[in-house]
Amino acid sequence: MLTAEANTRLTETSKGTGMGELLRRYWWPIAATIDLEAEPVQPVRLLGEDLTLFRDLTGNIGLIGDRCAHRAISLAYGIPQENGLRCAYHGWTYNTEGKVVDMPFEPACLPLKVKSYPVQELGGLVWAWLGPQENIPLLPRHELLVRDDWVRKVTMRPLPCNWVQCNDNSMDPVHFEHLHGHFAQWWNTKKGIPKQVQTARHLKIDFDVFEYGIYKRRLIEGEPEDGDDWAVGHPFIFPHTLIQGVGESYGLQIRVPVDDTHTMHVRYSGHPTKAGEQRQEKIPVNHATLPYDAFGRVEWGEIPLQDEAAWVGQGPISDRTQEHLATSDKGVILYHNLLLENVAKVERGEDPMFTIRDEAENTPYIHVEREKRSGKLETVDLVTGQRSASGGAGY
Repeated sequence: MLTAEANTRLTETSKGTGMGELLRRYWWPIAATIDLEAEPVQPVRLLGEDLTLFRDLTGNIGLIGDRCAHRAISLAYGIPQENGLRCAYHGWTYNTEGKVVDMPFEPACLPLKVKSYPVQELGGLVWAWLGPQENIPLLPRHELLVRDDWVRKVTMRPLPCNWVQCNDNSMDPVHFEHLHGHFAQWWNTKKGIPKQVQTARHLKIDFDVFEYGIYKRRLIEGEPEDGDDWAVGHPFIFPHTLIQGVGESYGLQIRVPVDDTHTMHVRYSGHPTKAGEQRQEKIPVNHATLPYDAFGRVEWGEIPLQDEAAWVGQGPISDRTQEHLATSDKGVILYHNLLLENVAKVERGEDPMFTIRDEAENTPYIHVEREKRSGKLETVDLVTGQRSASGGAGY
């Protein structure tokens, strides 16, 4: 278990805190590009900061402070112009750098500005950098984000919990056997769903740190030691992204810290364009919400919701002074230590893990090896007798 002070250090996201400064050394997805077409001005909250995202009439995207420097009205009410975002109250206009470029009625335009942050578009998402403005690293070009010969989609779901407990789940292989196996079986029985869920028992687990993060490996009953799950494993990209999937199809799960007690879970998935499928012009986004039952519990019949319910079920910030970690939690301990080691690196003025500065490393894209096969979870339709394997790898 951790002390309250250690847990606070691990979970803080605001500017000036150790973890908050580490998090500001990474690019974060804050919106879907397709959403800016429908609504070109949006309020955004990231790392405890309230901001305004907008696209002006010339197509430039800005991420600036949330309040007008004149009378402090929310800039989320702003009107896109060719030269920036016009405040709805008195017309003061801000460019993408947060500078006031127009002050109607005033004899001169004063040299005022609100805070602003760099943004980039990649893979149908808008990414923001809230860290130091000098020597900004490259936005990592994950393979799936740049493969426009694939069919891709995005799901965004806000969660009322701290981002660390989302990622702890990725360092916990054994939960798959229970949460997605035994619990899923109990859920189906309770709901009268005629499907039986079968999972194999874990024999051993291990973790390997590599240049971009951590590989999670497991050997389960009935699988050979040269199988993908043990010999290859699947990667977690430090500090926030699980790569998950089987076969050719796979996805990214990016846990975006909104603030200390809220996370935006961005699930980005894709598969190679199949014969007869049209080339994708725009990447669609689904804005999902958590479903709750009459007792205020998350309705969690499917694998992603089972994970999200487990994270939310720990409370807004998991009280790690009450937990008792065991041998199956060595990946969680490794992840926490890696977070704190990289906090210390930032405090020394060094780049943290997974900082990309070499164009050659980033071009054409970053490819990370992952397991391709999985046989961990199988469902049996009790009516038809049909068996089907689920994409359990990654959980």
